[in-house]
Amino acid sequence: MSPSAITPPRSPDDSEKVNLVRIAHVYYTHAGFEREHRFLTDFGFAEVSRLNVGKANERIYYRGYGTEPFLYCSTKGEEDAFGGTAFAVESRKDLELASRVIPTASDIWKMKDAPGGGECVTVKDPVDGFMVYLVHGQAQRELKEEHEQKEFNFPTEKHRSANKFQRMQKAEPLPPKGPSQVHKLGHVGMCVTDFAKSLDFWTGHFNLKPTDLLHNGQGRDIIAFMHLDRGHELVDHHCFFLFEGPKTHVHHSSFEVFDFDTQVLGHDWLVKKGFDSSKFILEHYVDGDQVNCETPIGRDAASPDGLYIWGPDLPPRFLE
Repeated sequence: MSPSAITPPRSPDDSEKVNLVRIAHVYYTHAGFEREHRFLTDFGFAEVSRLNVGKANERIYYRGYGTEPFLYCSTKGEEDAFGGTAFAVESRKDLELASRVIPTASDIWKMKDAPGGGECVTVKDPVDGFMVYLVHGQAQRELKEEHEQKEFNFPTEKHRSANKFQRMQKAEPLPPKGPSQVHKLGHVGMCVTDFAKSLDFWTGHFNLKPTDLLHNGQGRDIIAFMHLDRGHELVDHHCFFLFEGPKTHVHHSSFEVFDFDTQVLGHDWLVKKGFDSSKFILEHYVDGDQVNCETPIGRDAASPDGLYIWGPDLPPRFLE
């Protein structure tokens, strides 16, 4: 079957789909709350606010340098746990639609304590029970940080003019070593116990569309990388992915940084810090592909080689 012939499951009426605009933020609970705070700031987040300081359910909201009021909410708890993913919707009518037509959806509630405010509807995945937050009306931040757009020299093409230096001008020091400053949340992945049912639910109720489907070698799809179907508007290759496994869990949350230099500097910074693991996977990424409604759905066999091109082999736990 050709890639263009593959179509995702659809609801009877696409007008009844909830229109997602972008992925917004994630929620985690951490037993090692202060240790995790040190890690998250070294990962590239900035603290926005703290609530319930000193209490069992103390929370810290973190932002990047982009326009989202926050990207990551960390709550103090007895056990490490993933609390869910949030997507911004197109209008309040989408919140009303979700609350009315999705059986597992909550009523609309106000995000009184969260940076940016807004309103929310929570939706529980009917197969595995993980949470998704639909948000609208959050006040966005002004984008103030600026990054220099680098010009690269290649063996046969030189793009920088004479005496224009990549890392420093004469007598100026190199940029200080430190975290890779995070721009935005790019995507989140979930392990599900029934791939077909989960894919049908998420593509049936939301404007999520597979960019790539991966099968088990016998024709049964077990992984979907999905983008937001925004017509001809260019969107990220995927903002949400599902894969089938024996026990549901979050696979990883991925955050965009400015460029590859920034990514590598942040990687070296974290390696030198030597953090203990909380068993969650957070990812920096750069240079994501863009797709739209003209992009055919790809289909291939699932394999580790299909997940990356450059760099060392993936650690075994990344594929769990």
